[in-house]
Amino acid sequence: MQDTVLVVGAGPAGLSAAANVTAAGYKAVVVEKEEVLGGAPILSGYAKLVPSGEWAKDAIGRMVSRVEQDGNVTVHKSTKVTQLDGEAGNFTATLSNGEKVSAGAVVLATGFTHFDSINKPEWGFGTYEDVLTTTQMEQMVASGKIACPSDGRVPERVAILLCVGSRDRQIGREWCSKICCTVSANLAMEIKEISPETDVFIYYMDIRTFGLYEDKFYWKSQEEFKTKFVKARIAEVTASGDGRLLVKGEDTLVKRPIIIPFDIVVHAIGMDPNEDNPEISRVFGVGLEKHGFIERAEHYTNTCGTTRKGIYSCGATYGPETIDDSISQGAAAGARAVADLHALVRKAG
Repeated sequence: MQDTVLVVGAGPAGLSAAANVTAAGYKAVVVEKEEVLGGAPILSGYAKLVPSGEWAKDAIGRMVSRVEQDGNVTVHKSTKVTQLDGEAGNFTATLSNGEKVSAGAVVLATGFTHFDSINKPEWGFGTYEDVLTTTQMEQMVASGKIACPSDGRVPERVAILLCVGSRDRQIGREWCSKICCTVSANLAMEIKEISPETDVFIYYMDIRTFGLYEDKFYWKSQEEFKTKFVKARIAEVTASGDGRLLVKGEDTLVKRPIIIPFDIVVHAIGMDPNEDNPEISRVFGVGLEKHGFIERAEHYTNTCGTTRKGIYSCGATYGPETIDDSISQGAAAGARAVADLHALVRKAG
């Protein structure tokens, strides 16, 4: 019986899982396909995290350091699992670097892929230089300067368009990505902090700053930072004659057309299933749900489970998820893996 848990993916969920595995006295092997640990917050250059307000590089950086400094964690970077043999309690994983790992359980913390705004061409991404995604805007915030990519001018007006790649059956995205409303409200405040003279507008179908986020982000962004929320359906983003962008659509509260000039337009992009999920499903022998995320086992008695015994999952592998909840689920998946291994040892003994 193995005393090692294989953790695939080293974003917030995977880092949390690995730390909890070793805290329970077991060993963890972390396999990460990228050359750095930390997942989307580090790879995409996130700015301040919701809801803590702490810089991503600092918060996630602490999680990375905790794992890298743990003598009971072995880390493989720029590596994938190419084959998994065996069963719960006795798996053998073949890695792309030629090594083999013996593990009693597997935690899939393989995350998500950001929606590619090229799939929403009528909203101008890829056509106009000043149409950005939220991840690109976060990188700009992290740099400490808000400027139009086209010519470097400070923008007078910024529009953030919600639900880009979410709640859109026409492009096969039937789900809400959960975090976009709150992240956008937070981003609006970050823009104003750096560039107080810039007006920020958020165009939405509905606002879903769930739980305690309603007061901390939705109302605060309006009352303290003067963000303007406009309930609308956006038809297209085009160029105006003076080099600015025109956001065209319908104000659905007053039922009238709108054509508003902006200097920067930001797409609040949603969360797609990890583009590697078909390969992950094949290698690990786990099912995918209809949208392409990892299929969840019966949740109430098989928490963090998948369709294969001994393989667990967490965070945005199951669907759109917040960073904080991904960290909690990673801890739960790590604990579940070692608890089941402990039960197997007791049974065998």
